[in-house]
Amino acid sequence: MQREGVFREIRERRAYEKPSEKRIREKDEAIRRARKDAKKRAQREGLLPKPKRKAAPMRPRNAAASILNSH
Repeated sequence: MQREGVFREIRERRAYEKPSEKRIREKDEAIRRARKDAKKRAQREGLLPKPKRKAAPMRPRNAAASILNSH
């Protein structure tokens, strides 16, 4: 839902937004999108390193056995 912008839209609709503030917000959002797009493009072209993948949380090797033995 966060990816779809639902939370942001709910937050925006709580109160009236003045037209001048709306223009400023939309301009800021456009700048943010342009920067993100430029960063992604640079990563694809090899100019920037790709983001590191998050390591999966470590689990004990025989987690099933430890669960069965704990009872």
